Amino acid sequence: MSGTGHKKTGGAHFNLSRWALDHVALTRYFIVVLMLLGFTAFFQLGQDEDPPFTFRAMVIRTYWPGATAEQVAQQVTDKIERTLQEVPYADKISSYSKPGESQVIFQVKDYSPPKEVPQLWYTVRKKVGDMRYTLPQGVQGPFFNDDFGDVYGVIYALQAKGFSYAELKTLADDVRQQLLQVPDVAKVEQFGVQDEKVYVELSHRATQMGLNLKQVLDQLNQQNAVASAGTLQTPAETIVLRVQGQFNDLEQLRAMPITGQGGAQFRLGDIAEVHRGYADPANVMVRFQGEPTVALGVSMVKGGDIIALGKELTQATERIAKSLPVGVTLSNMQNQPKAVADSVSEFLQVLVEAVVVVLAVSFLSLGLHKRPGQHPLWKRWYIDPRPGLVVGITIPLVLAATFLAMWYWNIGLHKVSLGSLIIALGLLVDDAIIAVEMMVRKMEEGYDKYRAATFAYEITSKPMLTGTLITAAGFLPIGMAKSMTGEYTFAIFAVTVIALVLSWFASVYFVPYLGLLLLKKPPHAAKLPPEVASGEVSAEEAGINTNAGEHELFDTPFYNRFRRTVNWCVQHRWLTIGATVLVFVLGLAGMGKVQQQFFPDSSRPEVLVDIWFPEGTSLQANKEVTLRVEKRFLQLDGVESVSEWIGSGAPRFYLPLDQVFPQNNVSQFILVAKDLKAREEIRKQLPTLMAEEFPEVRARSKLLPNGPPVQYPVQFRVMGSDPAKLRTYADEVKALMQANADMRGVNDNWNESIKVIRLQVDQDKARALGVTSQSIAEAAGMNFSGTTVGQFREGDKLIDIVMRSPKQDRDAITDIAGVYVTTANGQSIPLTQIAKPVMVWEPGVMWREKRNFAITVQGDVREGLQGATLTNELLPQLRKMEAGWHAAGDTGYRIEVAGAVEESSKGSGAIVAGVPVLLFLTFTLLMLQLRSVSRSLLVFITGPLGIPGVAAALLLLNRPFGFVALLGVVALMGMIQRNSVILIDQIESGRAQGVPAWDAIVEAAVHRLRPIVLTAAAAVLAMIPLSRSVFWGPMAVAIMGGLIVATVLTLLALPAMYAAAFRIRKDTA
Repeated sequence: MSGTGHKKTGGAHFNLSRWALDHVALTRYFIVVLMLLGFTAFFQLGQDEDPPFTFRAMVIRTYWPGATAEQVAQQVTDKIERTLQEVPYADKISSYSKPGESQVIFQVKDYSPPKEVPQLWYTVRKKVGDMRYTLPQGVQGPFFNDDFGDVYGVIYALQAKGFSYAELKTLADDVRQQLLQVPDVAKVEQFGVQDEKVYVELSHRATQMGLNLKQVLDQLNQQNAVASAGTLQTPAETIVLRVQGQFNDLEQLRAMPITGQGGAQFRLGDIAEVHRGYADPANVMVRFQGEPTVALGVSMVKGGDIIALGKELTQATERIAKSLPVGVTLSNMQNQPKAVADSVSEFLQVLVEAVVVVLAVSFLSLGLHKRPGQHPLWKRWYIDPRPGLVVGITIPLVLAATFLAMWYWNIGLHKVSLGSLIIALGLLVDDAIIAVEMMVRKMEEGYDKYRAATFAYEITSKPMLTGTLITAAGFLPIGMAKSMTGEYTFAIFAVTVIALVLSWFASVYFVPYLGLLLLKKPPHAAKLPPEVASGEVSAEEAGINTNAGEHELFDTPFYNRFRRTVNWCVQHRWLTIGATVLVFVLGLAGMGKVQQQFFPDSSRPEVLVDIWFPEGTSLQANKEVTLRVEKRFLQLDGVESVSEWIGSGAPRFYLPLDQVFPQNNVSQFILVAKDLKAREEIRKQLPTLMAEEFPEVRARSKLLPNGPPVQYPVQFRVMGSDPAKLRTYADEVKALMQANADMRGVNDNWNESIKVIRLQVDQDKARALGVTSQSIAEAAGMNFSGTTVGQFREGDKLIDIVMRSPKQDRDAITDIAGVYVTTANGQSIPLTQIAKPVMVWEPGVMWREKRNFAITVQGDVREGLQGATLTNELLPQLRKMEAGWHAAGDTGYRIEVAGAVEESSKGSGAIVAGVPVLLFLTFTLLMLQLRSVSRSLLVFITGPLGIPGVAAALLLLNRPFGFVALLGVVALMGMIQRNSVILIDQIESGRAQGVPAWDAIVEAAVHRLRPIVLTAAAAVLAMIPLSRSVFWGPMAVAIMGGLIVATVLTLLALPAMYAAAFRIRKDTA
């Protein structure tokens, strides 16, 4: 079997297939090793939900207590923005200013190299640190946050009935410590923890006794200080001196002596109520299933295996739960490992289905034979499983090698790489099918197995390689796209290209060996002299016409009918070309009708509900309504769990989540549905439920997205310099959007104005009494918010001591009259003697974009519509409105498109940027193969012929044309051109053998019919299981439709185009 007895033939050319057959042991060794290594690598691959992509955003928060929103915008935000503009790769700088706080969201360009991003954050810290001295006095910060990419894939709820927040925090610290020891855990963050405080509430008696608040403050601070009392040096040793008197418990604080006016002594406990409590207003609160909770978010190390992590965590939490006190529960709020395990197993199932489909295609097409003679119907055909088996063994081989390459290049298993494996599957069998088909045909012509096996390399290896590389080049723009979307979809390029190149190698190296091993010489093979059959003498030398044997194969009623059709097309070539052009134009028109989309929603069971309150709402009021909403949500059918974050959005528990920043006027619910059907029902009933039962809030329900995060499907940004004028213009835009019947929940991000009480101080009176604006502010601040006067130390905790008035003295506007201010000579006078409170309105929040004030007007769209469709519908009216403003002289005001459309155009732009390279590479490959510009152009033109099929398929199945489908169309061009190359190559070789040109064209189409249809069928049918997927569906449908139409056009229109291009008549040689 070793094949050593054969003489080396076929000239001096190196033939990889023959080399494989002459070194059988080595080939066998490679097969076994590849299989073993590949499947070992498969289990080593990291598994995650989404491909890793870098978050190119950083948040810079600054506080300036006492300033209005406008002051913050001009004095703090603007200066920080100006500095950020100097940072390399700076892209979008958006910010909001609220009274007393500024937040800048700084994004760097999509094409900034991921490796450089951490360095950029360092630059930001440095530059902002350098300009800090230009900020006004009293500014706290800036504080930086760039840990955006941390995904807390698993979130646990620690709940305890009857335990205080402080006890819960101690338990949470303990649980966190244990979770950090689980392998692959990067960090564990606590959410919903309430800070402890010690409150000293001074009663009015203190003021009546003539006590000066400032004195009390100073005395407290001096008493509680930790100060060094020096060291005593004796001749023998060094002894440290310690002064006692710091507060170790509340009793000591209550017993602290205070000196009043005239030297009288009081104890602090006599004039003030001292007690422990929690931060007021509270920090962000978390609730789960209607109970207050401390949430523990677990994030995984980069490139880890989330499913393995999930198993480890389950074991760890079961162990921890046993050691917790009675009544304390640790439950799972967010379980990403389960979601990933489900999606991976779903994908593997689709992969298996696709493999089965492809195998069925190859078994049927390569092994179906008609029995000679008359037989009843069921016996007329028989299947020879051997050729199919060769392809069947090649698939796992190529997959194993692909897994090995994925492991080497650090590509884990996730949504994108799994989908690309399935796409690659339909393409990777092409080469094997072509090679096997060639061997079977040569054996039917009478060659022996060894010679037939080596033919595969001689005849088809080069066009096959060109075809494979062209298909691979189709994915190149994805690999080159320097954008967030490009990074997200990079695995499509990597996986398909690896699989395609490996499949070509397998089909010229392993397939001949497998064929030699498995194929049988068919009984109806033509007879050739032995020296010709073994390939020692070429058929030409022996003077045998091999075409006769070939001709018999294609002399069946089916092939004759096809031959007539091709003949007709070549004869009426202009008619054929005209029809093709018409179909193409119709296809382009159809593409205009398909709805556009960025990325589809994901198939996770969560529904997110954001509820917004008017700007300036207190956290307490927010909480009251949120609890009512929670109670209602718990009664919904099909809900498995309800969790909510009060005063903030949920942390990033899913990579493409669009986060909501902490603000008092927002809460976010996460409803986990039992299954997808329940999820859809909940989502459909939520809008009406919220509008009818909770009209006081602005609610918005949405699903988790796929792909990089986008806030709203339709967003327009109105920009300008004067906030008041901008507000009026934005309201015009809002009215126009609300008037559109397809828009839902239109709102803007500036929200409402807030109430402010201004204290108008009579400056002359104040001066005479020696009262400054600062002392008034301090007195009012202490009375209403409290002043931190020191820290109480307990173990490793530092608890602030806050001095303030009792509740009843600070919960109404009239209480301003009860504030006393200390004058220069130490007396206390009522605040209202020197200041008059006035009610005014101020902007609650001011957003800016690129250092201009910007109001974003946004909304959702009705069921079944895509954001892009509606944006394009509204745009002309908005442009008209903008022109009106410019005509009125306000040229500085403009409207920009934002949201999904903006992100999508960034993503598509990066892909389109790679297209010239794709075209250049494709053409170069064609030139190398065909060595003629006109022929290469012919093949090149066939590339876009799939578009009519794409449009038809998307419109028929009502699928939107999204970013993923765009990738499909780009890749489709490569698949179509591959078939055209093989066809044109066949025409050329026919003409080279002296066949008249006309016959060469028709015969080439007839000869290549089987492999072209087979490979297309394999690719199309392998896509069927994938078309059910939400994420990949549109792409699968696009490729299926495009390939079917393009295959028909290639087989019928390409011969006509060839004939027209080279002006071939019946009598042309």
